[in-house]
Amino acid sequence: MPLKGIKVLELAGIAPGPFCGMILNEFGASVIKVDKIDGFYNTIDILSHGKRSIALNLKTSQGLDIFKKLTKQSDVIIDPYRAGVMEKLKLGPKELMEINKRLIYARLTGFGQNGPYANMAGHDINFLGLSGLLSLFGRYNQKPTPPVNLTDFSGALICAFGIILALFERSKSNIGQIIDASMVDGSAYIGSWMYRSQNIFGLWGNSRGKNILDSGAHFYDTYETKDKQYICVGAIESKFYKIFLEKLGISSDELPQFDKFEKNREKLEKIFKQKTQAEWCVIFDGTDACVTPVLNLKNVALHAHNKERNTFKIEDDGLVTPNPAPRLSRTPGISKKYQKIPELGEHTIEILGELNFKHEEITNFIANGIVNQKMKRSSL
Repeated sequence: MPLKGIKVLELAGIAPGPFCGMILNEFGASVIKVDKIDGFYNTIDILSHGKRSIALNLKTSQGLDIFKKLTKQSDVIIDPYRAGVMEKLKLGPKELMEINKRLIYARLTGFGQNGPYANMAGHDINFLGLSGLLSLFGRYNQKPTPPVNLTDFSGALICAFGIILALFERSKSNIGQIIDASMVDGSAYIGSWMYRSQNIFGLWGNSRGKNILDSGAHFYDTYETKDKQYICVGAIESKFYKIFLEKLGISSDELPQFDKFEKNREKLEKIFKQKTQAEWCVIFDGTDACVTPVLNLKNVALHAHNKERNTFKIEDDGLVTPNPAPRLSRTPGISKKYQKIPELGEHTIEILGELNFKHEEITNFIANGIVNQKMKRSSL
């Protein structure tokens, strides 16, 4: 695996930090999650499969010492806290990179390490709003609609990319560096095409929901089917639109591509309700009409295309989850299907042993609330 041998310390958090650590873990890195002693984040972190957990009280000098020992043997730290939090603990980049000059210190936050919003709380919708992209999402005459919770993970993906870049550069310089990754920056950067395409004639320029790619055009929208499912239509190019009409048995005079968008949409709404989603798939599958089904999170793994490519896996508890992407021909990421989310501090004793702490010291740490060790649940 491409990241085999890379050791990562992931400070416990929710969503973005765990996702960043998950990416590194599924491509071979060994990830230790540093949980809080009270297990606050552990109860809501559902992206820690395959990681190990040590529960540390970082408000004690002994807990800080243990963390610093972990730092000495680590390649990467994922810090998901607001700017300044780690500095207050004396665990900021300045302190830790003096201990380990090869350390890559990845700081993953909503608003970044500086700026007027740096110390503010926020969530996905706030970061997307500040990136400018939320203004593009929504139907005509309706308020902007957040795309569930995707922005957090745009930032996390950019952070993982930054870590890979820093690891590559370190192979030449032998020196680590600090990564400042924010959800605002990450979302904006992933939205580069939307920004750079604004002057393309005919693509943008109208109100939200009245442009070709934001549901303004009848040939780029979703339609309800007879069985209350949905079909995606994305027949933008004229050659694909021609095939789309042929499959519907309609002439271009009846449904012109760049005219009468609303009337055409009404016609298509009536047409698509005449057949089920499966019946429409029989008609359009294998063609260049750019028509595909809208799958849900339960049936997505059963679709023939996803099934053949093994895009998803079904967990033991029935949940459908994506397999690692992208696909590498020699060193692909490995699915963690049979690796469970660790209990709070499940590997505390194991990790302390690896740091050469003696049994008596470990017992003392547990007794004095420096660390927490919970036993793995029985599978019986």
